[in-house]
Amino acid sequence: MDDVKKIAQGTIEALQAEGAEKAQCTALVSEKREFNVDGGEFSLFRTLFDKSLSLMAIKGHKKGNIAINRFDDEAVAAAVKDCIAVAESASEDEAWDIAPKQEDRKVVQGAPEADVDLLFSRTKELLKDINERFPKIIVEQMIVSHEKTNKVYCNTSGSVFDVTDGVYEVSVMFSGHEGEVASSFFGSGVITADLDTPFIELGTLKKDLADVEQQIHQKPFEGKFTGTILLTPGCLGSFISSIVSNFASDGVLLDGTSLWKNKLDTKVADERITIHIRPEDDRIVCPEVYTNEGFLSEGYDLIQKGVLKQFKLSLYVANKTGHPRAKNSAFSCVIEPGDTSYEDMVKNIKKGIIVGRFSGGNPGTNGEFSGVAKNSFLVEDGKITGAISETMINGNLADILNNLVAISKETVCDGMDVLPYMAFDGIVISGK
Repeated sequence: MDDVKKIAQGTIEALQAEGAEKAQCTALVSEKREFNVDGGEFSLFRTLFDKSLSLMAIKGHKKGNIAINRFDDEAVAAAVKDCIAVAESASEDEAWDIAPKQEDRKVVQGAPEADVDLLFSRTKELLKDINERFPKIIVEQMIVSHEKTNKVYCNTSGSVFDVTDGVYEVSVMFSGHEGEVASSFFGSGVITADLDTPFIELGTLKKDLADVEQQIHQKPFEGKFTGTILLTPGCLGSFISSIVSNFASDGVLLDGTSLWKNKLDTKVADERITIHIRPEDDRIVCPEVYTNEGFLSEGYDLIQKGVLKQFKLSLYVANKTGHPRAKNSAFSCVIEPGDTSYEDMVKNIKKGIIVGRFSGGNPGTNGEFSGVAKNSFLVEDGKITGAISETMINGNLADILNNLVAISKETVCDGMDVLPYMAFDGIVISGK
C-alpha cells in the first residue's frame, strides 16, 4: 500500500517538473471479492483487482486531465507528458484552481478486510429468507461483494490524503411470479460496513420484496386525475437527484438556466423540508473524506426549512459564478423526517398512487417532468386498492417541493442516503 502513496507523490513531482503550476493526482488500487447468483443459484465467485491513476494539471490557466490504469514508470511518464499537452492545448480560464494546503489525513474506514466465509453464509441466508418468506419471488440476479480500496490524493499545495475503505454491497434484481402472470422487475440494494445483520433486514429490501409480490396481479389504470404521489425512499432519491441537477448543479448555474439561480437564502420549498448533504453522518458508510478539488469534506444544508442555503457547486463553477462552493463533492443525502407515520400518510390520501419506481426522460429546464410510474399501487379514500400497471405521471419538480402533503416519521438508510417517504399533491396521473 505504501507504493500507492509513492506513485501519487512522484506523479505530482513529475507534473511540476514538466511545468504544471498547480496539479493534483489520485492513485487507487482495489480488490473486490464477489458472489454472483443467477436464477436463484450461485453461478460465480471471483476476485477482481483494479488500479487507476488520475492526473490534473493547470498551466497558464489551462487545465488538462488524463487517467490511466497502469503504475509502471513508462506509463506514468507518458501520462504526465500527455496531461501537460492537453493543458497546453486547452482554452485559458482563470477559474481553474485547486484547494490550498489542507491538514493531511490518513483514514481507514468501514471493513477493509473481508470475512468471505461469513459473506457467503449471509448470501445463502438471504436466498433462503427470500424463498421462505416470499415464495412468489424469483431472484433474477444477485451480486454480493466486498471491496477494499486504497486511494491516495496529492496536490501541489502539499495536501496528502490516504484513505482505505472497505464495504460490503448487496444488489438484488427480482420479480414476482404466479403461474403465467408476473410483476415488473425491481432492484434493491444496500451497502454496509459489517455483517452483523441479516441482509434482508437492511435498507428497504424486505419491504421491496413484499411489495413486488403484491404487484404480480396488476390492473391497468383508466382515466385521468390530479392527485397525490407518495414516493418510496428509493424513488424519492431519484427525484431529489433530478431536482439538484435541474436547479442547483454546476451546469445549470454556469449556463444560467436554473430557476433557482437568484434564490439563495430564499424559500423554494415547504418549510417542513430540510435536505442535508452530509457525508459525515454516522449512518453513511465509508463517507467522502475530501472533495474533487482537494478540500476536506464537510456537511452542509442544501435546503433548510424550505430555504435554499447552498448550490451543489464545484470550485470551478463557484469561481465563475461568484457563489460559494459546496463543502463536499458527495451526494450523501439526509432528509429530516416528519411527524406522520407511513401508515397514516396512506390513510390521508384521498386519491393517488404509491410510486416505487419512476422511468422518464430528463426534465425540462423549467422543471417539467413526465414519465411512467412503475411498481406502483393505487390509493383511494385512504386505502391501497391494488397494484396498477405502468401509469403516466406529470408535474413540475419546483412545484412539488411547495406542494408537500407529508413526510414520514420513518427513514431508511441504504448506507449511502437517509431518506423518508414523502407525499406531494398536484400531480397529473393518467392511465389508458
